Amino acid sequence: MSKAGERLYNGIIKENPTFVLMLGMCPTLAVTTSAMNGLGMGLTTTVILAMSNLMISALRKVIPNGVRMPAFIVVVASFVTIVQFLLQAYVPSLYQSLGIYIPLIVVNCIILGRAEAYASFNPVIPSFFDGVGMGLGFTIGLASIGIVRELIGAGTIFGVQVMPSFYQPITIFILAPGAFLVLSLLTAAQNRVKRKMQEKGKETKIGSGCTGECASCASSCKGGETL
Repeated sequence: MSKAGERLYNGIIKENPTFVLMLGMCPTLAVTTSAMNGLGMGLTTTVILAMSNLMISALRKVIPNGVRMPAFIVVVASFVTIVQFLLQAYVPSLYQSLGIYIPLIVVNCIILGRAEAYASFNPVIPSFFDGVGMGLGFTIGLASIGIVRELIGAGTIFGVQVMPSFYQPITIFILAPGAFLVLSLLTAAQNRVKRKMQEKGKETKIGSGCTGECASCASSCKGGETL
């Protein structure tokens, strides 16, 4: 598998930010009241993640070690501002739906985590695809949760009526408790699939935890496992 393909597979499957690493839970639980909101937030984060990784990787030898995190935040904030203005101008309905969670992308732990763990140590092209892979994994996670919540809570998917007219929506699924319930069910389902794959001899990563690439690994981890 090529380096680019490896980074895409890593972000979408092996270390999916939503279902494996459990990162970015604030927007995951807050904006997935509908499939469109989940997809919109995921794609917005993907663009910012990919461009931030690219820029940080390109500047990795220029940014002083002592101001690394403030520099990363400035880079991310610049791209968030650009994307926010574009959404406000061309997709105002999505901009209104996502609200405060667009500027909060600046401190999204997925973006800062990939900048610190990968982009600041690796070349531009692999870093770009690492951002795309992680972003697409995040998008798939949010869209999946949004689809389930919208289907059960409103009887629609992407605003299109799917359930029959006699169906009574279970509105708790579009409220906060529904977000936790759907996230736990989908996470349990993907863990079950991966466990079945392990039983067949295929190497998979189950659950969340240390990936061996975090900033604190040098002090708190050994061989990618928590001490």
